[in-house]
Amino acid sequence: MEVLQISLSVLVFLVFLALVFDFLNGFQDAANSIATIVSTGVLKPHQAVVWAAFFNVAAIFVFQLKVAATVGTGIVDGWAVDHVVVFAALVAGISWSLLTWYFGLPISASHALIGGLVGAVLVHAGPEALQWSGLGKVLLFIFLSPLLGMMLGILMMVGVSWLCHRQMPRRTDRWFRRLQLVSAALYSLGHGGNDAQKTIGVIWMLLLAAGVSQSGEPVPLWVVIACHLAMGLGTLLGGWRIVRTMGQRITRLTPMGGFCAETSGAFTLFLATSLGIPISTTHTITGAIVGVGSARRFSAVRWGVARGIFWAWVLTIPCCALIAALAWEAGHFIF
Repeated sequence: MEVLQISLSVLVFLVFLALVFDFLNGFQDAANSIATIVSTGVLKPHQAVVWAAFFNVAAIFVFQLKVAATVGTGIVDGWAVDHVVVFAALVAGISWSLLTWYFGLPISASHALIGGLVGAVLVHAGPEALQWSGLGKVLLFIFLSPLLGMMLGILMMVGVSWLCHRQMPRRTDRWFRRLQLVSAALYSLGHGGNDAQKTIGVIWMLLLAAGVSQSGEPVPLWVVIACHLAMGLGTLLGGWRIVRTMGQRITRLTPMGGFCAETSGAFTLFLATSLGIPISTTHTITGAIVGVGSARRFSAVRWGVARGIFWAWVLTIPCCALIAALAWEAGHFIF
């Protein structure tokens, strides 16, 4: 890989910009972690964000950096990455996250980042710089992660309902309020493990290109800690516009339904992270919520809301690729 000749100030600025993106990722995806537990009344909003943020950061000690390796070295070729490409990708991810947050749409900040990276690399080096095997996995899991979350949500809801059908509703509700604390913790752990690693991968990519790190070396510890803390802080402040969409507008959730949705989403995240596949936590939990709602009855899901979210998903990568292409042009006047 050709070593970039960039100043320390530019390198620090781009690392800071990556952490801003990571913060916004946690800020927006806070809804994924806390919407179900808030909407069912198990925790108050300020309690829920502290709970989720803690486990976002605790993911440092649980997961290997397989997703970071995929993002850092498995999406685009290293020779095609420079500081302007990283700048354009981050600008695209940040811009799209803020725009969709304003309209209350739960999109994938992860796919916004990857879309931005693809768009910047395409205008910088052309399609031959893309690693289609890694990119193909990301594109495939745009569809697989919500489907897996939905199927697991349906199966869990049906299974748990069958196990509890002879129990008193009040007793069942009390137990699942307690169990939702566990399922929300597991989901937040999976969220921190998968999503924080995407920003770790981008910073690592930048450090490799600048010659600060070598490809055979592990990711610097300060990068891992900084990214998890930035995400945890974003989750702590929370994206309240999106909480209502995720927690109530798609379908009404009970503590039992919230437990099933969060556990299904957590299992999907744990599986993808162990395989090193960067997936959307938003897609995953939305699919699980839809599955739980449709297991009760098909009409329990507000399909109009779900359709609007789906189109936001579909548009994320191409829109961010376009924004990144424009930001790449602008970047040459800045650096």
